[in-house]
Amino acid sequence: MKPLASRIRPKSLDEFVGQKNLVGKGKTLRVAIEKKHNFSFILWGPPGTGKTTIARIYARALKAELFELSAVSSGKGDIRKIIDSDTKLVNKVLLLDEIHRFNKAQQDFLLPFVENGEITLIGATTENPSFEIIPALLSRCRVFTFESLSEDSLKEILLRAKIPLDKDAVEWIVRYADGDARKALGIIDSTQSLYGDVNIKALEETLNSPNLRYDKLGDEHYDTISAFIKSMRAGQSDSALYYLARMVNAGEDPLFIARRMVIFASEDIGIVQPTALVVANAVFRACETIGYPECSINLAHGVVYLSESKKNRSAYDAFRLAQEDVKKFGNLPIPKKIRNATTKLMENLEYGKGYEKYDTESYLPEKLVNQKRRYLK
Repeated sequence: MKPLASRIRPKSLDEFVGQKNLVGKGKTLRVAIEKKHNFSFILWGPPGTGKTTIARIYARALKAELFELSAVSSGKGDIRKIIDSDTKLVNKVLLLDEIHRFNKAQQDFLLPFVENGEITLIGATTENPSFEIIPALLSRCRVFTFESLSEDSLKEILLRAKIPLDKDAVEWIVRYADGDARKALGIIDSTQSLYGDVNIKALEETLNSPNLRYDKLGDEHYDTISAFIKSMRAGQSDSALYYLARMVNAGEDPLFIARRMVIFASEDIGIVQPTALVVANAVFRACETIGYPECSINLAHGVVYLSESKKNRSAYDAFRLAQEDVKKFGNLPIPKKIRNATTKLMENLEYGKGYEKYDTESYLPEKLVNQKRRYLK
């Protein structure tokens, strides 16, 4: 039997719940679907908010052939098969889920087919398109931002599921789902399969199943990345590798992991071993261009290097102190000797006067010098 989320998936805008800012009466995406406007677009937002459903409704409205791919497990060859495929329908619409997982080379390959209209692209992503999608491809797509579903929207979806639920169970599911309809319907589906009745006790027992424990937006996600960072900070490479393995096995976005490593390289290692930032950036780039499964090796390499590196937070701590002074005192006057004398008037005002390349006198604003500020101890 199909999952519950699939069984009750809306087939029209009238059945769709949520995202009134996009598909409410007179809103841009609704009008585009109703008028069968053919264009490529990106759907950006949290999981379980209706991105795939809208893509299918759009393709149905266009009477187009819909091809669905996941960027996690597909590549150039899959795109080529779609281009070369015969179809009785005029349009080919490609729904590329997790489009942010396509590396630059794969996005470059896709670009000309979108540009010449051979494919109408609908990209779905939970990541900011500005950072994850190449500018040339992004410029040819409209971006529609989805929001987490409200409690009222989730309750409406639960009602449509036609599963007997008491009020307490509904409230429990809504809190657990946190704006994600697929998550809500998934826990109901699993609970009904395991226990028959869907009540709070059964829901809690289902939640304790190890297969449901790692949720990319839940506590386990944040607990695991926290344990990962703290293990590297303590120089415990074995522990860091273990938490890395948990995230990789759960399908965590490798770029999310690599970003945290880049931050860690400057925050916790800093000036004592500057090559750490070079390695972390190289790992990020490898994840970006290679992807799973091979980039997990690059992650492991970087994790061991960062864990075993000496730690020094002096640059990070000094910067935070400087930020505190900026917040406290605002933009204090810059000493005249280090201002640019770009006009005669500025020269007359003694801008740049007395400047020496290797001066030992503090260049901090006078107020901070008088308070004997020294951020880097």
